[in-house]
Amino acid sequence: MYPEIFHIPFLHTYGVLVALGFLAAVWMATRLARGAGIDAEAVANLGIYCALAAMAGAKLMMFAVDAEARREIFSWSTLQAGGVFYGGLLAALAVSWWYMRKTGLPPMATADVFAPAIALGHGIGRLGCFAAGCCWGLRCDRPWAVTFRDPVANAITGVPLNVPLHPTQLYESFALFLIFGILYWRIHKPHGKGAIIGLYLVLYGAARFVVEFYRDHAQGNLWHNGLDTSQVISLALIALGASRLLVLRRAAR
Repeated sequence: MYPEIFHIPFLHTYGVLVALGFLAAVWMATRLARGAGIDAEAVANLGIYCALAAMAGAKLMMFAVDAEARREIFSWSTLQAGGVFYGGLLAALAVSWWYMRKTGLPPMATADVFAPAIALGHGIGRLGCFAAGCCWGLRCDRPWAVTFRDPVANAITGVPLNVPLHPTQLYESFALFLIFGILYWRIHKPHGKGAIIGLYLVLYGAARFVVEFYRDHAQGNLWHNGLDTSQVISLALIALGASRLLVLRRAAR
């Protein structure tokens, strides 16, 4: 679509929107933290640490599942690639656990304020994916199919040109904005600690599981089964989130 802003080389729309998504997520997390009585400065610092860990984790998972990326590890297109979101999420969760133990932040309450923020920032970032052309969908004959025609998008991401495709980036972005709305509404209602992050894991895991059926999968499959890598992780996150919600429901009874 619009991989470069105002045709300025190296000022890619993807990077700008990802940066905006990160800033929006940190702002939202600190805002919710103040409302929950949690140290907002520590939450902002945690957001920065998580962002750095997410970038590294996304790249590492990309190399784990994408044979072509491993072969061209030092190519410009590989260096520009954002990586696999789930790799970033898992790395961010690991760093969060370490940082919260170090600073004494309440783990579940902190995770709850981050859940809507993650959904908001990720939704904005997926708009960047759409602008760049990455994470493209399968061929589509529906009226809402999108066709990429910019050679720069093909050079950066490898997206097929002049072929109608499912706008999977928009599918996921719309789902994330909806999830953000649900979580933002829910966090202002009485809830047990961990309920918001649990709901996020269930909702996003389900949305990502469905969207993956319409994505073009060139990255391979770590488990070599009928589901792609992201779908397997989605099911694991759904189970994790559902187990937390079940524990809270039993405790409420």
